[in-house]
Amino acid sequence: MEQRRIRCPTGGHDMRGQTLGFGFQPPAVAASSIITAVQQQDYLASVWLRRREKLEHSQQKCIVIFALVCCFAVLVALIFSAVDIWGEDEDGITEDNCSRNCSIVLVENIPEDISFLDNSTSHLPLSVGLNNLLDKAERVVEIVSPQWLLYSSDYEQVKQTLGSTKLDNLTNHYAEVHKVNTTALTKGNIHSSFWVVDRKHFYIGSANMDWRSLATRKELGVLVYNCTCLALDLHRVFSLYWGLQHKDFIPNFWSKRLFPYFNRDKPVNITFNSAESSPDAFIPKDRSSDLEAISRVIQQARHFIYISINDYLPLVRSNSLSSTYWSRIDGLIREALILRKVRVRLLISCWEKTDPLTFNFIWSLKSLCMEQANCSLEAKFFCSKSQSDGSFSGINHNRFMVTDRAIYLGNLDWVGDEFMYNAGAGLVISRPENITEKSFTVVEQLQAVFERDWFSRYTLSLQTNKIHVCNKHQVTKSSRSGPMPIRVRHVCGVLPLDICTILKRFFCCFVL
Repeated sequence: MEQRRIRCPTGGHDMRGQTLGFGFQPPAVAASSIITAVQQQDYLASVWLRRREKLEHSQQKCIVIFALVCCFAVLVALIFSAVDIWGEDEDGITEDNCSRNCSIVLVENIPEDISFLDNSTSHLPLSVGLNNLLDKAERVVEIVSPQWLLYSSDYEQVKQTLGSTKLDNLTNHYAEVHKVNTTALTKGNIHSSFWVVDRKHFYIGSANMDWRSLATRKELGVLVYNCTCLALDLHRVFSLYWGLQHKDFIPNFWSKRLFPYFNRDKPVNITFNSAESSPDAFIPKDRSSDLEAISRVIQQARHFIYISINDYLPLVRSNSLSSTYWSRIDGLIREALILRKVRVRLLISCWEKTDPLTFNFIWSLKSLCMEQANCSLEAKFFCSKSQSDGSFSGINHNRFMVTDRAIYLGNLDWVGDEFMYNAGAGLVISRPENITEKSFTVVEQLQAVFERDWFSRYTLSLQTNKIHVCNKHQVTKSSRSGPMPIRVRHVCGVLPLDICTILKRFFCCFVL
């Protein structure tokens, strides 16, 4: 093409004397003119082709520039989502000025048919503690609960309508309710159970917003007052759940607002009831999982580990016929027993859903200490009272661990499936090294609760060549025809303060 764009005579014709005029031109001139015209047309074609190439090149550049602009816009959006740019500063609370002079209170629900000795350890009733939180609320109450069944009659209503009229009633009183399809997100459920009040006070523990947690189950948790450092962190966990409504995937990028202020690698030193403690933060960036918190507490124990849980089963079941050994916690306990000679006590609930394989795994742990010096594993089962309708009352629904150095409070059973698929929130409070023996910290308080339950008349020790039949009533139930009757008890009507009514005043809540 470049050779064609050079306009020069060709074919040996002499172009001198060519003129443009009227009249007859010699044949040579006519031929030359034809050649020139062809060359001119060829030049015009080459110019048009060059312009077309430039146009296509310009279009390509525009496409590339547009793509770069789009990528830049997405990058900016991601950066903005991770940086506080809207002028909101979480009510002015920062890592430097949040309140660390906290007050902590253990709360329990002890069913009516469970009684301990008069001089045994006792704590504030759970229903009273939750009402105290509501009385302190001035702006907002944020609640995460796997269930919302404050009346026993709600069970039948939920089965029929797949919804709760109580939640609808709260919505009519200006409460905001988000429901999350966790099955689509993790193939599991959210078992987290906590309250956050004004980003200043909070509750976390084993109890759900379930009438059984307030009446027939043995539950334990903590109320923490005037503790904006940790309350703000727990509020961020609430915000994480809150943003998952209507989503069928978990984001790959999290907002900076969901990052923890404190975690296992950066604990905050705060004061609990005039005793110094160092709790970890309750999974966006830098946030510790429940499993990591449990592992750390077990690994740091020097003398004893006391565990009170509803279920213990180190298995992951992909289906009803296939199971895989899940060694994360079970292996840590074995390591503590054999390598560090830490004394371990396991207090496990014995109820209708106790898996018979639980006893096999406990025996496996206990067998490690046979003919081993300074190796001690003890296991007991908290057996609740069976009712005439086959249900169990007084189930020990606690989920906590206490060691000589720390406590852990959580929402998950120690079952492989729970940690693989379900979400939970936990609190770790460490006992400082320089504490005096006279100080009765929350660690000592929880140890006293465990020992009260351990030595109570409701526990049975693991016996040689004997498996306790915790779910014996299921055999009888399966032989009956028709649905099992449900024990009816309107809990809200018997509380010192009516939680059902008080909750209508104000709050945001999150349920499944």
